[in-house]
Amino acid sequence: MSAEQGDGTVGKALDVLDMVAGAGRPVRFTELLVSSAYPKATLYRLIQTLTHQGMLSYDADRQTYALGVRLVRLAHAAWATSSLAPIARPYLDELSAETGETIHLAQMDNGQVLYVDKRNAAKPVEMFAQAGKVGPAYCTGVGKAMLAFLPDDALENALQRQSFHRFTDRTLDSPARLRAELEAIRVRGHAFDEEEHEPGIICCAVPILTRTGRVIGALSVTSTTARTSLAGLEGRADRIKDTAARIAAEAESWRFPEQV
Repeated sequence: MSAEQGDGTVGKALDVLDMVAGAGRPVRFTELLVSSAYPKATLYRLIQTLTHQGMLSYDADRQTYALGVRLVRLAHAAWATSSLAPIARPYLDELSAETGETIHLAQMDNGQVLYVDKRNAAKPVEMFAQAGKVGPAYCTGVGKAMLAFLPDDALENALQRQSFHRFTDRTLDSPARLRAELEAIRVRGHAFDEEEHEPGIICCAVPILTRTGRVIGALSVTSTTARTSLAGLEGRADRIKDTAARIAAEAESWRFPEQV
């Protein structure tokens, strides 16, 4: 893991924060050193600065580092001012109550999917997608829904960031296969996850678009093959599109105005 060329110390510090966050638990310096591309002295200096600034916290008894309270405050501010989640909350609640299925709200983050909110099904099912998690765009319904409506240059950039790892035997594992699927999504206006990321998990997803077609997010209704079928989920496509349109209308007038 390393900072983009030209990002300097700030980029390196963000790399360290990513490493700590990615661990999912408090970590020791020696653990970070193993996965870091930076020399020991550089890593130590970065960690000390981040700790001093409140971006990391240090437990002296356990000798471990964790994300700091200051970072939590910044994350909350970002969620409140840059995320669709606060705007979409009542619409997600409504769709969740109506369908009884899992609802996901996502935005694009450097070619990947950032899940910004979720409503569990009436009978919850364990799955990867959770608010705050980052997932692949090429094999998720919300990811493909957003990719399909990106401008050509943004799409090319996003495609270069896909790993095309084969999670299941249904995963679209090449740019050519994904491009063909994106064309079909543009025609019908909604995307599917056909057990492409997780076995047994299916969804119908739609992009959240401004009036000029700018992608600002995606919305999905997700279920399992044991509970329903793709045809059953597709029957809700118009309702999902209506919800997405209502979210877009409110978001556009509040936080995502068109650039003049």
